[in-house]
Amino acid sequence: MSGRSAKSDQEGSVTDVKKNNVKVDFNAWRKRRSFVEMDSPLMCQKEPNEACRDRLVRTPTIIAMAGLPARGKTYISRKLARYLHWIGIKTKVFNVGEYRRAVTEHAYKDFFDPDNAEAVAILNQCIQQALDDACQYLSEDGEVAIFDATNISRERRRFIHNYCTQTHSFRVFFVESICDSQEIIEANIKEVKLKSPDYKDLSQEEAVADFLLRIQQYEKRYEPIDDKTDERNFSFIKIFNCGERFLVHKIAGHIQSRVVYFLMNIHVTPRTIYLTRHGESELNVQQRIGGDSPLSPQGKSYADALAEYMASENIPDLIVWTSQMQRTIQTAANIEAPKEQWKALNEINAGICEGLTYMEIAQKFPEEFSARDQGKYYYRYPGGESYQDLVARLEPVIMELERAENVLVVCHQAVARCILAYFLNKDAEDLPYTKVPLHTVIKLTPMAYGCLMECIPLNIDAVNTHREKPKV
Repeated sequence: MSGRSAKSDQEGSVTDVKKNNVKVDFNAWRKRRSFVEMDSPLMCQKEPNEACRDRLVRTPTIIAMAGLPARGKTYISRKLARYLHWIGIKTKVFNVGEYRRAVTEHAYKDFFDPDNAEAVAILNQCIQQALDDACQYLSEDGEVAIFDATNISRERRRFIHNYCTQTHSFRVFFVESICDSQEIIEANIKEVKLKSPDYKDLSQEEAVADFLLRIQQYEKRYEPIDDKTDERNFSFIKIFNCGERFLVHKIAGHIQSRVVYFLMNIHVTPRTIYLTRHGESELNVQQRIGGDSPLSPQGKSYADALAEYMASENIPDLIVWTSQMQRTIQTAANIEAPKEQWKALNEINAGICEGLTYMEIAQKFPEEFSARDQGKYYYRYPGGESYQDLVARLEPVIMELERAENVLVVCHQAVARCILAYFLNKDAEDLPYTKVPLHTVIKLTPMAYGCLMECIPLNIDAVNTHREKPKV
């Protein structure tokens, strides 16, 4: 291939592309990357014995995306990584498009022509480098690597499967997104693809036209996953038209089961999630934790203000969820909407510390008080719960939030922190210190690659129940 040379002390780590006058050191670039990750218990690492690997529950897993452009693969990848991160599975996304943009700033339709030998070579190197990085991550302490690429040919998928299972003894799970709805495709192009660095110098009309031609280049060689071929031995899920229909094949292991469970619950319908704590309670006024006390006078004023605010929003088909504790039920009582009570939304159980102030806990249980300050997420109250326990308890709530459309959740401080950590992708270390003030509505609007948060104080005075993270 003309116009391109590669040299490195590690295969594929440095690329010199003369045509674009760009030299990329993948090693230096990787150090600047930020991925979704968190600390969690270590799992079994690389197993040389394939039969043994298939019997292990926590074998490292490569999740390989597949499908034409503008089918929501990156949306699914990031959303899935956020979910796995939240439930404590160490996960990173390896997006081949980002590797490719590190090599060449602009990539218009001709770059994706299968007859463009130079571009094919560049793409192949980026694919191999991303896959190597994913496998390296799993060989160290990762649990799931999401390989975000088109992977549209059987040859490519066969290579990924063989490379990851035979060379590295990892599990491989394919997620193929198939969409024949032109409306969904065009909406995805306008919402996501036009914001890509590839099109920063083009008008919207030029960018849309170019991207549609890019899709045509991929369609020339697209081969959907087919269980009538040797791909019948692969584990995969096919998602049709953003969740209209699913095909699940040969699921293996706990992680793949969790992935399928999650993917079958998400949707892309525009909606808004409203989140608020209950109004100020009598125990809040006394600075005591837990309990099941009624609202204070200020809390009752907030309940009235909340009902007025929700009515002013004029939200179609609103549903209200509360915990089974009286302070949330009282807070939502005046809202004109169907209501459901969830035991899962109850406040964290403080065990032997229920009803105490923090000062009383420090005096009566100094060792417990100190232990909680040293690791608040994992600390479990004697006879009670930890934040980690609470996340597990809230998983069904998160699934229903992903399925729901417009919903108001009236809950408690620790519960709201866990829900916000999911939507805002917060780490376990930061989750227990997220500020969730009383008498404030938090408006969450899921976007293509994240979530927009807006805080609306309703101007009813309340005590401050937030405790800052202790200084080490």
